[in-house]
Amino acid sequence: MNVVLKPAQPLRQRLSPDEWRRMAAMFGFILFLHVAGAVLMWKATTGNYILSDGSLFGWGTAALAYTLGMRHAFDADHISAIDNTTRKLMSEGKRPLAVGFFFSLGHSSVVFVLAMILSFGIKALGSQLKDEKSSLHHYTGLIGTTVSGVFLMLIAILNLVILISIVGVFIQMRKGTYNEEELEKHLNSRGLLMRFFGPIARRIDASWKMYPLGILFGLGFDTATEIGLLVLAGSSVIAGLPWWAIISLPLFFAGGMSLLDTIDGSFMNFAYGWAFSKPVRKVYYNIIITGLSVSVAFFVGGLELCQVFARQLNLTGGFWDYALAFDLNSAGYFIVGAFAVVWSVALLLWKYGKIEERW
Repeated sequence: MNVVLKPAQPLRQRLSPDEWRRMAAMFGFILFLHVAGAVLMWKATTGNYILSDGSLFGWGTAALAYTLGMRHAFDADHISAIDNTTRKLMSEGKRPLAVGFFFSLGHSSVVFVLAMILSFGIKALGSQLKDEKSSLHHYTGLIGTTVSGVFLMLIAILNLVILISIVGVFIQMRKGTYNEEELEKHLNSRGLLMRFFGPIARRIDASWKMYPLGILFGLGFDTATEIGLLVLAGSSVIAGLPWWAIISLPLFFAGGMSLLDTIDGSFMNFAYGWAFSKPVRKVYYNIIITGLSVSVAFFVGGLELCQVFARQLNLTGGFWDYALAFDLNSAGYFIVGAFAVVWSVALLLWKYGKIEERW
């Protein structure tokens, strides 16, 4: 695809008043998701509810739900769908500012509905909820955590293979060779659902049509972050939380996912000339994005499986005691911090490491 570059202009000069209003509306709605989730969580913390795993339902739980949404935004399927559609629409002379926004809303809608169905479904079990030693408590924790951990590890392995391929392209650039078609092949292969829904994505001719595509991706239900959120919601129901408190979890999930998906779509829009004027910029961007996804998936998925093994096999001492004692709710804070650190380091390396000049 041939890209015609224009002289760089300040952002305020490149957006029309109507486009500014659209941007304000998008981020205003995302802010609403954050505020609504925070208000419900604040109200819920006054009840001192204890989850089925013994941890206190509170801001740590909110941080975990939020970072699950953020991590979900880094899934290869999301990035591939948003980036490819943005490039397609821009090549047609359009200004697709809301591609990531509508895609994440469609996906969030499915997760929200599933969380509520799960909530009312588990509440119907009545007496099983009140007995902390019931089979419901035991098996929801065991099966949910196992499925979440296995899915995360599989996703991490798949994305690691793709990451290695992209790094290979990066190394080839260092040697003075670059194959645009090979890079596009690796980028377009990211994500299982994108391979299946790719033909549908290529028919999209407006940003709002990403909403139904997001619903289709949500119905695919192949990502552990969705499963992880539903497990978290399920354990909250078992703990006896009211429905409005449980709603705060998918709201935080949607807030984290929609924020990063919208930023990704906007970044691809504004950085179109920057990222595609030189191949090294495009490769560097995708290495950072895919690397973050792989790292978080391995960390959370591995920890979940270690906790399952330790509990089921009665493993104790050293590493196993540490794994059991690690609170996944608190991991949300760690992951947010890790995102900030990695992006900061990546930007510093790009600027002061003179990567663009060296490649």
